[in-house]
Amino acid sequence: LAQRKRAAEAAQQQHRHDHHHHHTGSRMKFNPNVSSSRRKSRKAHFAAHSTARAKLMSAPLSKELRQQYNVRSVPIRKNDEVQIVRGRNKSEGKVVQVYRKKFVIHVEGVDREKANGQTVKIGIHPSKVVIKKLHLDKCRKQLLERKNRETLAAQGKFTDAEVSRVD
Repeated sequence: LAQRKRAAEAAQQQHRHDHHHHHTGSRMKFNPNVSSSRRKSRKAHFAAHSTARAKLMSAPLSKELRQQYNVRSVPIRKNDEVQIVRGRNKSEGKVVQVYRKKFVIHVEGVDREKANGQTVKIGIHPSKVVIKKLHLDKCRKQLLERKNRETLAAQGKFTDAEVSRVD
């Protein structure tokens, strides 16, 4: 009987342990405070407030800028010059508006005529553009420096790890 009891307890503990990790599936996840639930991530995305959306609305830098600043992507802002690389509106132009509410940006010259003759801007998602020229000010320069430092630090860590692995 005692043996059976012990087995049951062990099974319960095992079950509790399994229950804790039940929804991660095969994805890699190290931080227990981050959910990989589709429902939660969608809610977080669509319920995000303006400053969080600014972050979500990041666009990659062109190859030249990426080499220059050592930064891969930055949150997009008005007056950046971008190239649209996806969809039928492929062109280059200046960002005239970052429409955070709709998660789109409006680019100069990217518009269409409505049936009544009005022109409306076509919204483009920032992930579908490449930033060709950054509108720089103090904050933006600090951001680039900060991100560059982070990438350098990460590279440093990485090479250290590689070196220790070689030994």
